[in-house]
Amino acid sequence: MSKLYIVPTPIGNLDDMTFRAIRVLKDADLILAEDTRTSGKLLKHFEIATQMHSHHMHNEHKTVENLIARLKGGETIALISDAGTPAISDPGFLLTRACVENGIEVDCLPGATAFVPALVNSGLPNDKFIFEGFLPDKKGRQTRYLALVEETRTMILYVSPHKLLKTLAEFIQYFGADRPISVSREISKLHEETIRGTTEEVLKHFEIKAPKGEIVVVVGGKK
Repeated sequence: MSKLYIVPTPIGNLDDMTFRAIRVLKDADLILAEDTRTSGKLLKHFEIATQMHSHHMHNEHKTVENLIARLKGGETIALISDAGTPAISDPGFLLTRACVENGIEVDCLPGATAFVPALVNSGLPNDKFIFEGFLPDKKGRQTRYLALVEETRTMILYVSPHKLLKTLAEFIQYFGADRPISVSREISKLHEETIRGTTEEVLKHFEIKAPKGEIVVVVGGKK
Protein backbone atom coordinates (compact mmCIF):
# COMPACT_ATOMS: atom_id res chain seq x y z
CA MET A 1 0.00 0.00 0.00
CA SER A 2 1.12 3.54 -0.66
CA LYS A 3 2.16 5.61 2.31
CA LEU A 4 3.79 8.92 3.17
CA TYR A 5 6.62 8.56 5.68
CA ILE A 6 7.75 11.59 7.65
CA VAL A 7 11.38 10.84 8.46
CA PRO A 8 13.42 12.85 11.01
CA THR A 9 17.11 13.28 10.23
CA PRO A 10 19.99 14.27 12.56
CA ILE A 11 20.24 17.91 13.61
CA GLY A 12 24.00 17.59 13.97
CA ASN A 13 25.40 14.25 15.06
CA LEU A 14 24.93 11.62 12.33
CA ASP A 15 24.87 8.91 15.01
CA ASP A 16 21.36 10.12 15.86
CA MET A 17 20.04 8.60 12.61
CA THR A 18 17.86 5.59 13.42
CA PHE A 19 18.08 2.16 11.79
CA ARG A 20 14.40 2.44 10.89
CA ALA A 21 14.88 5.81 9.19
CA ILE A 22 17.67 4.37 7.02
CA ARG A 23 15.52 1.38 6.07
CA VAL A 24 12.51 3.52 5.17
CA LEU A 25 14.61 5.84 3.02
CA LYS A 26 16.18 2.90 1.21
CA ASP A 27 12.84 1.20 0.58
CA ALA A 28 10.88 4.28 -0.53
CA ASP A 29 10.10 4.92 -4.19
CA LEU A 30 10.89 8.62 -3.77
CA ILE A 31 12.50 10.90 -1.19
CA LEU A 32 11.34 14.51 -0.90
CA ALA A 33 14.10 16.75 0.45
CA GLU A 34 14.08 20.39 1.49
CA ASP A 35 17.53 20.91 -0.08
CA THR A 36 18.76 18.06 -2.27
CA ARG A 37 22.38 19.20 -1.90
CA THR A 38 22.26 19.04 1.88
CA SER A 39 20.31 15.78 1.97
CA GLY A 40 22.50 14.31 -0.75
CA LYS A 41 25.43 14.26 1.67
CA LEU A 42 23.31 12.45 4.27
CA LEU A 43 22.07 9.87 1.79
CA LYS A 44 25.58 9.24 0.49
CA HIS A 45 26.86 8.73 4.05
CA PHE A 46 24.26 6.01 4.69
CA GLU A 47 24.53 4.54 1.17
CA ILE A 48 20.94 5.40 0.25
CA ALA A 49 20.43 5.49 -3.52
CA THR A 50 16.70 6.29 -3.65
CA GLN A 51 15.58 8.92 -6.17
CA MET A 52 15.27 12.37 -4.60
CA HIS A 53 13.16 15.41 -5.51
CA SER A 54 13.17 18.92 -4.07
CA HIS A 55 10.26 19.83 -1.78
CA HIS A 56 10.51 23.17 0.05
CA MET A 57 8.46 26.17 1.16
CA HIS A 58 8.74 27.84 -2.25
CA ASN A 59 7.34 24.96 -4.31
CA GLU A 60 5.29 22.78 -1.95
CA HIS A 61 1.98 24.44 -2.94
CA LYS A 62 2.65 23.53 -6.58
CA THR A 63 3.86 19.96 -6.04
CA VAL A 64 1.26 18.59 -3.62
CA GLU A 65 -1.30 17.64 -6.29
CA ASN A 66 1.23 15.63 -8.30
CA LEU A 67 2.57 13.92 -5.18
CA ILE A 68 -0.93 12.90 -4.10
CA ALA A 69 -1.44 11.40 -7.56
CA ARG A 70 1.77 9.39 -7.22
CA LEU A 71 0.76 8.16 -3.79
CA LYS A 72 -2.68 7.16 -5.08
CA GLY A 73 -0.86 5.31 -7.84
CA GLY A 74 0.75 3.07 -5.26
CA GLU A 75 4.11 4.72 -4.60
CA THR A 76 5.69 5.08 -1.17
CA ILE A 77 7.19 8.52 -0.50
CA ALA A 78 9.50 9.61 2.32
CA LEU A 79 9.74 13.27 3.33
CA ILE A 80 12.84 14.68 5.01
CA SER A 81 13.98 18.22 5.84
CA ASP A 82 17.50 19.61 6.08
CA ALA A 83 17.61 18.53 9.73
CA GLY A 84 15.21 17.38 12.39
CA THR A 85 11.56 16.44 12.02
CA PRO A 86 9.74 17.72 8.91
CA ALA A 87 6.74 20.03 9.42
CA ILE A 88 8.20 21.42 12.68
CA SER A 89 9.10 24.92 11.41
CA ASP A 90 9.91 23.17 8.12
CA PRO A 91 7.91 22.07 5.05
CA GLY A 92 5.64 19.07 5.49
CA PHE A 93 2.30 20.22 6.84
CA LEU A 94 0.64 20.85 3.46
CA LEU A 95 1.50 17.42 2.09
CA THR A 96 0.54 15.68 5.33
CA ARG A 97 -2.83 17.44 5.39
CA ALA A 98 -3.47 16.56 1.75
CA CYS A 99 -2.72 12.90 2.47
CA VAL A 100 -5.12 12.85 5.41
CA GLU A 101 -7.83 14.50 3.29
CA ASN A 102 -7.32 11.88 0.56
CA GLY A 103 -7.28 8.87 2.87
CA ILE A 104 -3.57 8.18 2.32
CA GLU A 105 -1.75 6.71 5.31
CA VAL A 106 0.85 8.93 7.00
CA ASP A 107 3.53 7.48 9.28
CA CYS A 108 5.79 9.88 11.19
CA LEU A 109 8.88 8.19 12.59
CA PRO A 110 10.22 9.25 15.99
CA GLY A 111 13.59 10.93 15.84
CA ALA A 112 15.68 14.05 16.17
CA THR A 113 14.16 17.43 16.87
CA ALA A 114 15.80 20.47 18.46
CA PHE A 115 13.19 21.76 20.89
CA VAL A 116 12.79 18.67 23.10
CA PRO A 117 16.43 18.44 24.30
CA ALA A 118 16.52 22.23 24.67
CA LEU A 119 13.44 22.10 26.89
CA VAL A 120 14.77 19.24 29.02
CA ASN A 121 18.22 20.86 29.32
CA SER A 122 16.74 24.20 30.38
CA GLY A 123 15.78 23.13 33.89
CA LEU A 124 12.52 25.05 33.45
CA PRO A 125 9.14 23.40 34.07
CA ASN A 126 8.34 20.99 31.24
CA ASP A 127 5.06 19.47 32.42
CA LYS A 128 3.24 22.13 30.41
CA PHE A 129 4.77 24.14 27.58
CA ILE A 130 4.00 25.83 24.27
CA PHE A 131 6.05 25.74 21.08
CA GLU A 132 6.11 29.06 19.23
CA GLY A 133 8.68 28.27 16.55
CA PHE A 134 9.95 31.42 14.83
CA LEU A 135 8.27 34.69 15.79
CA PRO A 136 7.08 36.92 12.91
CA ASP A 137 9.85 39.17 11.63
CA LYS A 138 7.88 42.43 11.62
CA LYS A 139 4.13 42.32 11.06
CA GLY A 140 2.48 40.59 13.96
CA ARG A 141 5.60 40.40 16.13
CA GLN A 142 4.38 42.86 18.77
CA THR A 143 0.93 41.26 18.72
CA ARG A 144 2.50 37.86 19.39
CA TYR A 145 4.52 39.24 22.31
CA LEU A 146 1.44 40.85 23.84
CA ALA A 147 -0.34 37.50 23.61
CA LEU A 148 2.56 35.78 25.40
CA VAL A 149 2.96 38.29 28.24
CA GLU A 150 0.40 36.50 30.41
CA GLU A 151 1.46 32.98 29.37
CA THR A 152 2.14 30.82 32.44
CA ARG A 153 3.51 27.79 30.57
CA THR A 154 7.15 27.46 29.53
CA MET A 155 7.65 28.90 26.03
CA ILE A 156 9.94 27.47 23.33
CA LEU A 157 11.14 29.54 20.39
CA TYR A 158 13.53 29.14 17.47
CA VAL A 159 15.73 32.20 16.94
CA SER A 160 18.23 32.98 14.19
CA PRO A 161 21.69 33.87 15.60
CA HIS A 162 21.69 37.33 13.99
CA LYS A 163 18.35 38.10 15.68
CA LEU A 164 19.15 36.72 19.14
CA LEU A 165 20.33 39.99 20.74
CA LYS A 166 17.27 41.84 19.44
CA THR A 167 15.00 39.06 20.66
CA LEU A 168 16.58 38.96 24.13
CA ALA A 169 16.17 42.74 24.41
CA GLU A 170 12.51 42.31 23.48
CA PHE A 171 12.16 39.64 26.17
CA ILE A 172 13.35 42.18 28.73
CA GLN A 173 10.86 44.72 27.37
CA TYR A 174 7.86 42.38 27.46
CA PHE A 175 8.71 39.75 30.10
CA GLY A 176 11.03 41.69 32.41
CA ALA A 177 14.76 41.60 33.14
CA ASP A 178 14.50 38.80 35.69
CA ARG A 179 12.49 36.23 33.67
CA PRO A 180 14.38 32.89 33.67
CA ILE A 181 15.46 31.69 30.24
CA SER A 182 17.73 29.10 28.68
CA VAL A 183 19.49 29.39 25.31
CA SER A 184 20.70 26.17 23.70
CA ARG A 185 22.77 26.30 20.54
CA GLU A 186 24.32 23.74 18.22
CA ILE A 187 22.44 20.87 19.89
CA SER A 188 24.22 17.51 19.32
CA LYS A 189 27.12 19.23 17.54
CA LEU A 190 30.75 19.72 18.58
CA HIS A 191 30.26 23.20 20.07
CA GLU A 192 26.93 22.52 21.80
CA GLU A 193 26.23 24.70 24.82
CA THR A 194 23.35 25.87 27.00
CA ILE A 195 23.36 29.26 28.72
CA ARG A 196 20.89 29.72 31.58
CA GLY A 197 19.98 32.77 33.65
CA THR A 198 17.70 35.77 33.63
CA THR A 199 16.90 37.58 30.39
CA GLU A 200 19.30 40.36 31.42
CA GLU A 201 22.14 37.98 32.33
CA VAL A 202 21.83 35.96 29.11
CA LEU A 203 21.69 39.12 26.99
CA LYS A 204 24.92 40.37 28.61
CA HIS A 205 26.56 37.01 27.90
CA PHE A 206 25.78 37.13 24.18
CA GLU A 207 26.69 40.81 23.91
CA ILE A 208 30.21 39.70 24.85
CA LYS A 209 30.19 36.37 23.02
CA ALA A 210 28.51 36.65 19.63
CA PRO A 211 25.88 33.91 19.11
CA LYS A 212 26.50 31.35 16.37
CA GLY A 213 24.73 28.27 15.04
CA GLU A 214 21.19 26.91 15.42
CA ILE A 215 19.50 28.34 18.51
CA VAL A 216 16.54 27.30 20.67
CA VAL A 217 15.35 29.64 23.43
CA VAL A 218 13.26 28.41 26.35
CA VAL A 219 11.48 31.05 28.42
CA GLY A 220 9.90 30.53 31.81
CA GLY A 221 6.20 31.36 32.06
CA LYS A 222 4.72 34.14 34.13
CA LYS A 223 4.34 33.35 37.82
